Amino acid sequence: MPFIRPSRADDIAAVTAIYAHHVLHGTGTFETMPPQTDDMRARRADVLAKGLPYLVAEEEGNVVGFAYGNWFKPRPAYRFSVEDSIYLAPDAQRNGLGRALLAELLARCETAGIRKVMAIVGDSANAGSVGVHRALGFQQVGIIEACGWKFGAWRDIVIMQKTLGHGNAEPPAEHSFHN
Repeated sequence: MPFIRPSRADDIAAVTAIYAHHVLHGTGTFETMPPQTDDMRARRADVLAKGLPYLVAEEEGNVVGFAYGNWFKPRPAYRFSVEDSIYLAPDAQRNGLGRALLAELLARCETAGIRKVMAIVGDSANAGSVGVHRALGFQQVGIIEACGWKFGAWRDIVIMQKTLGHGNAEPPAEHSFHN
């Protein structure tokens, strides 16, 4: 049974390989060229520098999935709203691991002071991602039609959101994140 833990620097090669598979074979990301290990290392460092979670799922010593939250937009006013990202190795899909990984990410985001999580799901036909987000309480708030071109076709994005903790009922703790 896989277990979920904070990522470590030595996980990046596996994370890079998992993500490369999705870039080359899937529409969940609109990147078309897989980033190199150094790029993925820098992306992880950026997330962690903001005090946000970057998790991996490990099974029998192998990383089989990863998830993280990063500011929804780069400006500091968005620092209490994140966009989640979650990717699984092909043989780790459809067994509940995505749901467990996303649930842990949401819990850690809430502990960190995040109030809103957005899912920007690549490809409206991506039933797995839409379904796992819906199962964990995300609501669809929109579709942007035909905004990405990948694999010879126009692709939509589905925008979903989930409120965490006190939402907008009270001001955030300003010390929660690095600006």
